Amino acid sequence: MKNILTVVLMSGALAVGSAWGQEIKFDASVNALQLPAGTYFGEVAGVATNSKGDVFVYTRTGHPTVTLGTMRPFAHGGSRLFQFDKTGKYVREIGKETYAFMQASQVRVDAQDNIWTVDEMSNSVIKWDPQGRVVMILGRKAEAEPIPARTPAGDGAGQPTDLFNRPTDVAFDAAGNIFVADGAGNARIAKFDKEGKFVRSWGKRGKEADQFGTVLSLAVDAQGDVYAGDGGNKRILVFDNNGKLKNTITTVANPQAMCLTSGANPVLYVSNSNPLSDIDAAGEIYKMKVDGTVLGKFGRAGKIAKEFGTVNSIDCRVENRLFVGEMGNMRVQKVDLK
Repeated sequence: MKNILTVVLMSGALAVGSAWGQEIKFDASVNALQLPAGTYFGEVAGVATNSKGDVFVYTRTGHPTVTLGTMRPFAHGGSRLFQFDKTGKYVREIGKETYAFMQASQVRVDAQDNIWTVDEMSNSVIKWDPQGRVVMILGRKAEAEPIPARTPAGDGAGQPTDLFNRPTDVAFDAAGNIFVADGAGNARIAKFDKEGKFVRSWGKRGKEADQFGTVLSLAVDAQGDVYAGDGGNKRILVFDNNGKLKNTITTVANPQAMCLTSGANPVLYVSNSNPLSDIDAAGEIYKMKVDGTVLGKFGRAGKIAKEFGTVNSIDCRVENRLFVGEMGNMRVQKVDLK
């Protein structure tokens, strides 16, 4: 009887290990990027790399400038976009004092090395060319409306246009279509063509199969399927290119940051970021197949190197070398998986 019980317990342990993945060994550096003397990161909302290996960091500085125009107070300059070369050496700042830089939410780099910034409080998504010039703006800062409440009223479907309510992420397909997670004030995904013309949107706030609590992260695979991190409902929803639900992944409770590799066998990295109610809980990052099968996990919540504090962004251009942006610890970690 004892031997039978031992076998059953061992089988259960193997099943749990298989479901949640084994620990992945890794190294990490918290000083891989060198800022100029007297310049510091605030909350790191976004980190991304281009085809040359340059690193872009979009960070909340906490020092906005307020202008008063026709009795309208508008904060701007509260976030900054920095560029570093592949060795981590500081290169430049892009868009300094830009009117739409209020509260950084994400930065991404597309296949043509254009840089995209998502700003939650200006309700804007900006496309910058590799030289740092503005070439497209989606959304716009509100004229005279108050900043939306943290828990907005309504169903979160938003207006079926390119007007956002606290957008959180952006992603692209092979045809150049643009997908915006209009996901904090609203709870939807908006699709645009490569010229920035609105095509459609889907989703609203709720608990049904194709609804969202929040949409804080996005990724698009080579087939054009859209992966949306729904932290409010503790899941990742996978849609086709036009918003039809295809799959639900329930491994990660708070998929606040997500990144998808390219190539024949893409890998999805997802952060189970610390909940607001307990910053010492969770924190691990999962490596999984696109169907949700977990390959492994690494890290945990904490403050020291190799621990993570409210991860909001992951760059995985190189599959086993990641850049991880932390809002809680106000830093970028360069992570090498073994």
